[in-house]
Amino acid sequence: MVGPRRPVIVLFGSSIVQYSFGHGGWGAILAHLYSRQADVVLRGYGGWNSRQALQVLPTVFPKDAPVQPSLVIVYFGGNDSSTPLPDGSSYHVPLSEYKENMRHIGLYIRSLSEMTRVIFLSCPPINEKMIDKSVPRTNEACRDYSNACIEMCNELSRTDPSFKVIDLFNAIEKCHDWTDTCFLDGIHFSSVASDIVVGEIVKAISEAKWEPSLYFGDLPTEFEEMCPVRPIN
Repeated sequence: MVGPRRPVIVLFGSSIVQYSFGHGGWGAILAHLYSRQADVVLRGYGGWNSRQALQVLPTVFPKDAPVQPSLVIVYFGGNDSSTPLPDGSSYHVPLSEYKENMRHIGLYIRSLSEMTRVIFLSCPPINEKMIDKSVPRTNEACRDYSNACIEMCNELSRTDPSFKVIDLFNAIEKCHDWTDTCFLDGIHFSSVASDIVVGEIVKAISEAKWEPSLYFGDLPTEFEEMCPVRPIN
């Protein structure tokens, strides 16, 4: 731990998270926005689904850690939504199980501390023409898993405003020519899509009625009073 202590924002998810610090990625943009205000920590695991994420929660987020995150941004769903293969070798997780897995992930993270907040990113669309056909996916399934994540989070937020959800499916589809501009390979985000993701995250944080606020415009800047250059009299 490097001091002084700052709020910690953890990005937890599959490859959409793992790759978020490259190609003008949304994780890198967040880290830049929060520079000198909060530490943005990457915990991305390419190829993972919600079932695997649930298994490692106590290791990734130990409850006895001396510092707990102020915010965890969670994304799983793309791999879960992939079409099941006959031999059982796919990433697929049934929709009902996925929804409950995400609920358990959210509740576990929320239990880390009284001040820990959670933002879920729902499953985004894909460009079906670009993706590797060996991993069959459809936008119809992506929409179903997106809706399940949104529904689950809305259920949690009715009694606890610490939970927020971002509808990535519709946010991406609102972009003009989204199929051509938002993806590197049909699944992973281009800089255009990353800008959309960051805009939605910043909006969600700014609108949240969290105390203390985690909006970057409200957080103090570390050592702001220590100007490196003094004016010449």
